[in-house]
Amino acid sequence: MITVAYVGFGVSVREYHIPYVEHRDDIKVKYVYRREEDIEQNAAYEPFYPEIIFTTDFDQVLNDPEVNLVVVNTPDRFHVPYAKSILNAGKHALVEKPFAPTAKEAQEVFDLAKEKGLICMPNQNRRFDADFLAVKEVVESGKLGQLVRLESHYDYYRENGWYDTYGTPYNLAVHFIDQIVSLLGEPDHTNFDVRSIHHPGVADDYYDLEFFYGNSKASVNTSMCVLIDYPRFTVHGTKGSFTLPPVIHNSGKKKTIGRHVISTEMAPEDRWGTLVYINENGERTEEKVPVGCAHYERIYDSLVEAIEQGKEKCVKDSEVVYVLRALEEATAVAKSYAAE
Repeated sequence: MITVAYVGFGVSVREYHIPYVEHRDDIKVKYVYRREEDIEQNAAYEPFYPEIIFTTDFDQVLNDPEVNLVVVNTPDRFHVPYAKSILNAGKHALVEKPFAPTAKEAQEVFDLAKEKGLICMPNQNRRFDADFLAVKEVVESGKLGQLVRLESHYDYYRENGWYDTYGTPYNLAVHFIDQIVSLLGEPDHTNFDVRSIHHPGVADDYYDLEFFYGNSKASVNTSMCVLIDYPRFTVHGTKGSFTLPPVIHNSGKKKTIGRHVISTEMAPEDRWGTLVYINENGERTEEKVPVGCAHYERIYDSLVEAIEQGKEKCVKDSEVVYVLRALEEATAVAKSYAAE
């Protein structure tokens, strides 16, 4: 049995963690820890989780022998300090993205986990997004032939851009670079274009990151200046093409106070992908590719197997370090633009 404590009680915990573990027989949620100054922010949700102990004493969590996994859902700058405290207390750790500010700090955390004989992994759950799983299925089916081009777009229209000082690379690209690396591995070489359009030198809100694999290329893109629909994914191969509808942003929707319930329904047909390819008979074939639901529970499946059976983690340390190296390089490119 894995007994879990969460550090933080924001949207991530309430919508992307607890709902995916609360009905499992192999995982029990025991604590939610928050600092005193953070209680008021989400206090209205507490009554909906009577089975959980809410505490402001982190030592209570670390000293509880029943707790063997602590999940960090805090602002980015606290990820590494909390991870190290958890590992030093003899607990396994799952840490939200970005795992660390730098590849060097990430490696330090992984080295500590190895030294302690513990599991530590980032919650790169978006490699289990429904739309990305559809892309993965099509690419691995072979119907596209040899991969030529893969585009991943996650765009907005925001007149004032992106405010967070970490900018879009660390907030958004961290997900989508990981998706590419999980599908294709580390690239042979890269080309990065990262800029601060609305707040020069303050928050990077545009990126076009290219990853080259032999004679094929994948790119991840985000801009705050896209006012038309743009496909979420577009994939071209030597025998066909595949596309998925634009992303639908839910960040502006009003949240209902209550316990979040996940949907396991298939996406409506207007959200399915379109695959066009030349079949074995040389004929042009067009298919609709169903898009299911997200499977964020697979992160926990992997953690349970790694902790209890010693299996390899679904998100490898080397993948995390590579993604952070790419983010550091992307940030440096943005600073070079700002200095001109």
